[in-house]
Amino acid sequence: MKRKINYWITLSVVFAIVGALPGKHALAQAINVEAAKQEGKVIVYGAQVPQAMKAIHAAFERKYGISVEYWRGSSTGVSERALTEWRAGRPGFDVVEGNRGVQLIMRDEGLFQKFVPPSSAKFPAKFKEKDGMITPWRVLPISILYNTDMVKTADLPKTFDDLLNPKWTGKITMPDPTRHTTTAQFLWNLSKFKGDKWLDLVKGLAKQKPLLVESLAPVTTTIIKGEAPIGITYIKYIQQYKGPVSYASMDKYLADPNYMSLSAKAANVNAAKLYVDFICSAEGQKMVADTGEFVLAPGVYPSIKGAEKVAPNMVFMDNPSEDEFKTLMGKTFREIFFGK
Repeated sequence: MKRKINYWITLSVVFAIVGALPGKHALAQAINVEAAKQEGKVIVYGAQVPQAMKAIHAAFERKYGISVEYWRGSSTGVSERALTEWRAGRPGFDVVEGNRGVQLIMRDEGLFQKFVPPSSAKFPAKFKEKDGMITPWRVLPISILYNTDMVKTADLPKTFDDLLNPKWTGKITMPDPTRHTTTAQFLWNLSKFKGDKWLDLVKGLAKQKPLLVESLAPVTTTIIKGEAPIGITYIKYIQQYKGPVSYASMDKYLADPNYMSLSAKAANVNAAKLYVDFICSAEGQKMVADTGEFVLAPGVYPSIKGAEKVAPNMVFMDNPSEDEFKTLMGKTFREIFFGK
């Protein structure tokens, strides 16, 4: 009789706990800080420029005594390296950071394990993944950046259609959409503005003979050097790069949430969890915003003029499937930008 009573008491407690759990998203997980300190380091592959992460990594290292080994590439480069290592059975990363499209491809191949950092609790629900496999930490709005010494304010494009004006022929820079996944995703998502005519806009951009670079970051340096006075890239770069560069104010901005994910075979799993949690903490998010990033912590904005107006006008991009990416990059955009 006593066993039956204990059984029902235990079962009642389990039901009470389960009933209190939020059904929409995975639960945050505790972090063993001492175990993280004993591991002593965390290896991160990321698309964020090193100069923007330097102060954040220094703060993390001071606080916990854990060193950060950071390898930077484009989102495409990061995913290619991580996938190559994973398929070879020798993953060298603890944390991978990148845009949603490539993160989902890596997730589906089994590279990540579930982890929901406790500090992300106050992030808007719309950014969170139900499976807890990838963690949002910032949002990346795209606009038209320009060299302030070469382009007059009155001449600034107000929409991407304005880039088709003959005066911009040979004067635009953008990433190569046959090599850069985020740019392929961006062009594909122009349908949110143009509907079925989005491909006409892409073809129009190709006819402008743009200077194609590897990824979004080099667009900014190309603009600052004056090699092309105007280009398509992230707004955040106007703070992260020194030079005569600003962004065009637009009614709507295509934007992509950015994620960090924990390796399913992380050698430094506790340090990796602590690192992601630090980035998502109030302290970390403030430091991230100070580098020009649009973060997920409520009410925190970068010190970029008009940032508070950009945030509510973001239109979030959809994500092509892996097969759609292959078609877009290997066929559609290759034919448009380089001929058949």
